[in-house]
Amino acid sequence: MKPLLVIDGDSFAHRAYHAIPKTLRRADGGPGNMLFGFGTMLLRLWQAERPRTVLVAWDTLEVPTYRHEALAVYQAGREFDAELIEQLGLLPALVASSGLACAKAPGYEADDFLGAAAAAEEAAGGTVLVATSDRDAFQLASASTTILQPVRGEAATRIGPAEVRERYGVDPAQVPDFIALRGDPSDRIPGARGIGPKKAADLLAQYPTLEAMLKAGRFAAEADALRLYREIATLDRSAPMPALPDVDPDWSAAAEHARVLGMNGLAGRFEETRTST
Repeated sequence: MKPLLVIDGDSFAHRAYHAIPKTLRRADGGPGNMLFGFGTMLLRLWQAERPRTVLVAWDTLEVPTYRHEALAVYQAGREFDAELIEQLGLLPALVASSGLACAKAPGYEADDFLGAAAAAEEAAGGTVLVATSDRDAFQLASASTTILQPVRGEAATRIGPAEVRERYGVDPAQVPDFIALRGDPSDRIPGARGIGPKKAADLLAQYPTLEAMLKAGRFAAEADALRLYREIATLDRSAPMPALPDVDPDWSAAAEHARVLGMNGLAGRFEETRTST
């Protein structure tokens, strides 16, 4: 049975924006580097994995999530170029033009859809590939779900439970507790005072969960804060999902959509993929 491929759209879009020169423009002069880079990454992933279908998950930047409301400093200070925002708005329709699915809803992050998709596919007896550079997704690694971590110029690194344990010293299910203790500078999650990655892993080897630590009297002064950090770090597997039937992408339709956007080079890549399959 072919796997479901789930892609963190925002993660790959940001990688594309910073990897492709901003001199790459659309026919009307508008920015095109993210569109080109993301479209190319999508094609490469599909060709490498040949999944049963693809779901691309997106953040909704215009609406705060419960994480932002619960923790004022969460992701504080992030500012994006206008050209990045413009292209982010065009990407979901480009993906959808091929017949592949997108997931985006106010109040949810792309990560939440990764978790929801993995949970649903595993429950149905399937296997999942989760493509993202966000290590929060390590909590999804299982016998049926593998994380594809992009590496520039190389094939993606495959992360399963053994690789999570090798990198973090904890099991995938312990990753939210690990993040709560260690903190996450990229998301501005403070973590426990004086606790780094090694100490966090050591504590989770001694206690199976953050809750067990708190019940044993550890971090009494920070208990409520640490519970909040754990909640923020936990992917919401109840995020609303579209239907995910098996799909053979319509790369010709994607090529036509790319031409409408003024991205003839990207259209050519979609057409090459169509004729080579």
